[in-house]
Amino acid sequence: MTATDGGSATEGDGEAGGRGAGAGGAGIGGVGDGRAGAGSGGPGGDTVASVVRQWRAVHPDLDTGPMEIIGRINRCAALLQQAEDAPLRRAGLSRAEFDLLGALRRTGHELTPGELARETFSSGAAVTKRLKQLSERSLVERRGDTRDRRVAHVRLTDTGRDLVDGLLPDQLAYEAAVLSGVEGASQGELAALLAGLLGQLEGRLDALRV
Repeated sequence: MTATDGGSATEGDGEAGGRGAGAGGAGIGGVGDGRAGAGSGGPGGDTVASVVRQWRAVHPDLDTGPMEIIGRINRCAALLQQAEDAPLRRAGLSRAEFDLLGALRRTGHELTPGELARETFSSGAAVTKRLKQLSERSLVERRGDTRDRRVAHVRLTDTGRDLVDGLLPDQLAYEAAVLSGVEGASQGELAALLAGLLGQLEGRLDALRV
């Protein structure tokens, strides 16, 4: 999340949105389904707990522990993707567009479209599309490289920088409200656990796919 600069879970224009929501449904047999009405979890827990109980009844010999973790991560990601980012919506920005603006603001210097794609975990095509929209709103500007005309450098305009600086406190307050049901100490523990998981996964998933 805003950490917003960590890269959005969804690409914001449909490119990764379907990929993120679909991962929960197809990947582990329904756990983490992104649909808002996909079950209530029943009296025994959340939606994932209900799905896990059903799988245990069908395959009591299998260890469903990984499903309980990954399924909940997928489910949380899908619900957060569906949630409206009110401050961004009021500013007429998608989460993915704000990620681009945020990357330029926090790094403090010009970035190429390729660097922006890496910073925001987006495809080059998606970044190109968003930069065009942001440029039309005078939030970013591009200049050609003096040595290689194929390379462009992107920077925030004064308007873009002021927009990011004005939005960030409201966006952080919004995200704090989203997490308000989790106690402060537990938030720190959750952040540490997720950081450990992310650190292990980064660079390993390609090997796991083989």
